[in-house]
Amino acid sequence: MAAAHLLDCSDMTSISPTAVREAPHSHAHDTATIRVLWIALALTAVFALIEALGGWLAGSLALISDAGHMVTDAASFVVALIATAVASRPPSQRASYGYARAEVLAAFVNALAMLALIVWIAVEAVRRLLAPEPVSGPVVMAVAAGGLAINIIVAFLLVRSGDGINARGALLHVFGDLLGSVAALVAGAVIYATGWLPIDPILSLVVALLILRSTFALLRQSTRVLMEQVPAHLSYDAIGNALAATPGVTGVHDLHIWNMSAECVALSAHVALEDGSAWPRVLASAQRLLIADFGIEHVTLQPSWPAPPRNGRVIPVAPAGQDDTGRTPHRH
Repeated sequence: MAAAHLLDCSDMTSISPTAVREAPHSHAHDTATIRVLWIALALTAVFALIEALGGWLAGSLALISDAGHMVTDAASFVVALIATAVASRPPSQRASYGYARAEVLAAFVNALAMLALIVWIAVEAVRRLLAPEPVSGPVVMAVAAGGLAINIIVAFLLVRSGDGINARGALLHVFGDLLGSVAALVAGAVIYATGWLPIDPILSLVVALLILRSTFALLRQSTRVLMEQVPAHLSYDAIGNALAATPGVTGVHDLHIWNMSAECVALSAHVALEDGSAWPRVLASAQRLLIADFGIEHVTLQPSWPAPPRNGRVIPVAPAGQDDTGRTPHRH
């Protein structure tokens, strides 16, 4: 009994005519994204040095933490560029799925870097609250204003470049840094106007808390892909029951749903049939169902009859109204 396969996400020869027509546009889009990442890297790296120097001269934790943000921004751009280059490599004998998941790994690393930075900012802010240090308000305001302008430009470029997981990861860094620039600007203004030094570490803590939620969201998303969990926007039970309700199907088992890359979802399952000769019709119906209702294009289905195997590795999904043995339960 041969398995039936539909559409490999990394194989252009099996992609629909619509996808083929869109391929040149996708390539041009990827090229534009790479160009934007290089521009963002140059702007961010240069100003990170300026801001770190300004923070050291002014004695401002808000500026130093913002410079740290910009350093991780630059690192995220480097990782994104490397991941983009790796992900574009075709499948090989050693990597049959290709390298598309490299961008997910890069996003995971970016999220970990942000968590480490947040911890450092929190520790340093508490230390400065306990032992305030002098801060030059005018210098902080001038440097923070420049950082704010750079971050707005970089964020604008990234928003226009695309919405892949790596671009979202880089954009998360930039938004966090933009908040840091605003906080540093406010801290400098308050210190200049009132001389109240605790505002500098307090606003640094506020920024760290604001970006913590988004960082966890990116970490959770990339972890789900790396752990090959069911994509968050899909329901395992709904897909299993929909397949099991296909005419001619008596049950579904060994159902697996996972992300091959950040965007491409794959599915494999064993389908139990009433009659093996009905398999071509059942396969076509299942393929249409999975694409139309769930957007799953990379599908591998294995027919089996008259009954699924029974062992500890089976994950049975019975049709609606039946139990996992395929029998309709008695109603009392």
